[in-house]
Amino acid sequence: MTDMTSGRQALPPVVKNLIIINTLMVLIQYVLGKQGIDLADTLGLHYWKSPLFKWWQPFTHMFMHGSYNDVSQTLEHLFFNMFALWMFGRILENYWGAQRFLFFYLVCGLGAAFCHLAVMGYHFHTLEQAFQVYQQSPTLDHYNLFITQHNMESIPKFIEVHSVWQNDPSSVLQSNESIYWIHKYMLELYNEATVGASGAVFGVLFAFGYLFPNALLYFFALVPIKAKWAVTIYAAIELFSGIRNSAGDNVAHFAHLGGMLFAFLLLKIWSNKSRNRIN
Repeated sequence: MTDMTSGRQALPPVVKNLIIINTLMVLIQYVLGKQGIDLADTLGLHYWKSPLFKWWQPFTHMFMHGSYNDVSQTLEHLFFNMFALWMFGRILENYWGAQRFLFFYLVCGLGAAFCHLAVMGYHFHTLEQAFQVYQQSPTLDHYNLFITQHNMESIPKFIEVHSVWQNDPSSVLQSNESIYWIHKYMLELYNEATVGASGAVFGVLFAFGYLFPNALLYFFALVPIKAKWAVTIYAAIELFSGIRNSAGDNVAHFAHLGGMLFAFLLLKIWSNKSRNRIN
C-alpha cells in the first residue's frame, strides 16, 4: 500500500459527484417533505407487492437517505455513508479509474437492492402464511406465539392488545383487534421504503479489504486492524443482526451483505478475466 495514494486525487470526480448528488437529494427530500411530498414514496425501495413499488427504485434508493421528519438521523446516515465513500472510494477510483469505479458502485447498489428484495420476499411470504393460519384460530395463546415467532412482542400496540386480552382470554373483540393490528402492521411493512447508499458503500468497503487486505485501519483513531479483518467483522455483525431481525431494527442488514456479495462476485469476474488475458 506504499504508493496507493501517491500522485492521486484526494477527491476524484465520481466520488465527488456521488457525494454532491446524495447531499442534494437530502436537501430536496427535506424541502419537498415540508410541502407534504415524501420523496421516499417515489424513489425509495419498496416491496414489489406494495402499490408504491416502481421499477426504477432499485436504482434510485441508493441516492436517498433517512427521512425529512428526522433531520438529525438523516444527516448522521448521510455523513457516515459519504465519509466511508470518500475514505475508501477515492482509493478505489484512483486505482481503477472513474468508469470502472462508477460501474462497480452501481452494481453493488443494485445487488444490495436485489438481495434486500429477495429476503423481504421470503420474510413476507412466511409472515403471510403464518397470518393465514392464525386467522383460523385467533386465540390468546396463538397470538402470543405469533408475535413471539415474528419478533413483534416489543411493539407497543401488540403489548397493549396482549395486556387487555389477558383480562378476558375468551374476548372475541380482542381476537378481532389482534387480527386488525397484525394486518395493519403487515401493510405498513409492505409500504415501508428502504433508502440509503449503504449497500453500495459496503461493496466499496469489501473491495478495499479484498484489494488491500493488509492496509491498517484505525478504530476510534487508536486501535489498528488490518482491512481484511475489519471487513470480516463488519460482515459477521451484519449477518448476525440480519438473522436476529429484532423488532424496531430498521437497518437493511441483508442489503449491506448484498452489496458485499456483489462486490465479491464482480471482483472475481474481473480477476478471472485478467488471468485469462495473461494466459
